[in-house]
Amino acid sequence: MSLKSQLSKINFWLGRTPQVLKVPDFRKFIPSPFKTIVLFSADFELAWAPRYDKQNDRPLEYALRLAKQERKNIPEILELCDKYGIPITWATVGHLFLDQCDKHPEMPQVPKYQGRYWDFSGTDWYEYDPASDLKHAPEWYAPDLLKLILDSETPHEIGCHTFSHIDCRDEVCPEELLQAELNACQSVASDWQLSLKSFVHPGHTIGHLNSLKNAGFTSFRTDYRNLLGYPKNHGGGLWELQQTAEIQYRQGWSSEYHAKRYIEIIKRAISSNTVCVFWFHPSFDPRVTREILPEVLDFLDNHRQEIWITTHGRYCDFLNQNQN
Repeated sequence: MSLKSQLSKINFWLGRTPQVLKVPDFRKFIPSPFKTIVLFSADFELAWAPRYDKQNDRPLEYALRLAKQERKNIPEILELCDKYGIPITWATVGHLFLDQCDKHPEMPQVPKYQGRYWDFSGTDWYEYDPASDLKHAPEWYAPDLLKLILDSETPHEIGCHTFSHIDCRDEVCPEELLQAELNACQSVASDWQLSLKSFVHPGHTIGHLNSLKNAGFTSFRTDYRNLLGYPKNHGGGLWELQQTAEIQYRQGWSSEYHAKRYIEIIKRAISSNTVCVFWFHPSFDPRVTREILPEVLDFLDNHRQEIWITTHGRYCDFLNQNQN
């Protein structure tokens, strides 16, 4: 086990992470009779996210491999959600709504930039877009998976993760670029009779909050620290949901320890009357769906009298209806 993993375990069991920030008037954020809110969101991306990954010598091959794993995982995740009645907010790259495309000449090009997780130094942001269809390039299109999500017994939410997984920071993303991305997402979602309310910035590249307000979004998620606390009100009906933990598989940790850790986080949320925000990439190691999530979701299902398990959109509806 790496030193970093060992330190993470020590800090966790000492109660240093996630940090707990509680307030006396927690009922503004958690309705009676519940003691906590638990939210799950998934960054639904297939190959769009990691195609420029800085940590890989062959990022396109890496992206295609992750997309294949994500396609295998999602049906299993949905089965677990139906078994335990757990809804997820699926922050979806807009291009995945499509069953075919022609490289999107109508979309603005992305300027060159450097980022934390990926850089872009080319001239064609859509250079890897196959301009094909679901049958021939399933790593880039996902109407079949979206239908699977929407047809589930569990009432999931479809959120927005931009149209093509761009960096949204103010300093690298012109406002007109993000607006075009949001418009494209809302257009393809409307073809499915969906209204997008929940937003997740790709790679946690937070920016252009006024554009989100103007487009009618009610939430975005941040990762500045791991926190059991409460949403931040940014006005105009827009709330910042602060992450508590990423659901993932860490090498060197057993599945038993992973499950125990996530359940302990939920217990701390219950005892502190704070909000727990979990998120994940559906391309994670399949041991998460087979060995870790079942334990966590079973715990949640058995403590429903204390926990409101809901989606980003439904929770922010409550917040906007109950703030003075």
